[in-house]
Amino acid sequence: MLPLRRLLAALVFTALPAFAQYTPTAGKNAPDTAYEARADHQNGSVRLEKSDGPVPRDGHGNARGNQYDLAVDGAFKGQTVLIIDQTGNTLVNTRAALEEKGLASVVYPNGKTPTPAELKEALSKSCELWLISNGDARLSDAHLAIIKAFFDAGHGVYIWGDNDPYYLDANRIASALVPGLRMEGDLPAGQIVGVADGRSGAPGVRKGHLVTTGVEHLYEGVTIATIQFTPKDGRTAALYAGSPQSAVRAPALPDGFTPLLYGSASNLVSVAYEKDGKRLVMDGGFTRLAVSWDDAGTARYVKNAAAWLVHAERFKETVATK
Repeated sequence: MLPLRRLLAALVFTALPAFAQYTPTAGKNAPDTAYEARADHQNGSVRLEKSDGPVPRDGHGNARGNQYDLAVDGAFKGQTVLIIDQTGNTLVNTRAALEEKGLASVVYPNGKTPTPAELKEALSKSCELWLISNGDARLSDAHLAIIKAFFDAGHGVYIWGDNDPYYLDANRIASALVPGLRMEGDLPAGQIVGVADGRSGAPGVRKGHLVTTGVEHLYEGVTIATIQFTPKDGRTAALYAGSPQSAVRAPALPDGFTPLLYGSASNLVSVAYEKDGKRLVMDGGFTRLAVSWDDAGTARYVKNAAAWLVHAERFKETVATK
């Protein structure tokens, strides 16, 4: 007969919002129960068991331990994230964080843009695509068509940009996938924000989204761009330093979009898209990947976004470790 604590853990797993790759705290910024991760050395899996006492916290106030991420460690072993890195900033921490969830990564580094044929072949072996954008156009229309076909098939896409001008190809991909989606601007940041109160533009991370699981405090980046949903018509002054705040910093969200992060300047920094079986994340602060890594919450946020973009709810056992 199972001890009570192990029985409770088994019962928790039967109630997860998606398959066993998600932890019992999925969708909760602040977990209300403490868990311990137990490795099963016979099959390489990880089980989470309830434990006594309060949830441990790190120095920034987020729950401490990978058991409070969206996905359990090793959940997507055998899957690959394809990264087109146009900037050349370090991805050492990012790739290590992905590996914790079983996600290998293949990187086309700055200056090594794949040909359309190479991109198509690489995507056939990948569960999601990331672009870390620079300020010049390096992707052709043929690249964009291949990425759109990948996205339309339900595979996740993560579009990273940063302060002007580091979003040119980011915007070209965004427009191809969801017409009207783009980013613009250059606003100072450098702050750690908490959980937003739900008002449009209120600084902070979204409460209750799977990507913000276990994230109560998040570093916003250094200087960042702002997500927009209208065609660009010249320079939008309110999105740049020294300009007064404006409604365009917290634009109305079209159907399918959910804000993930409003920055300290009340600007929409990161947004999730889920509609018609497709998933996308767009983020205007790629500096979090290289500068002050995990100053607060970055590692968890990145792991959660990657786990969400795997889209296991759609692809089920084809992307999930048993």
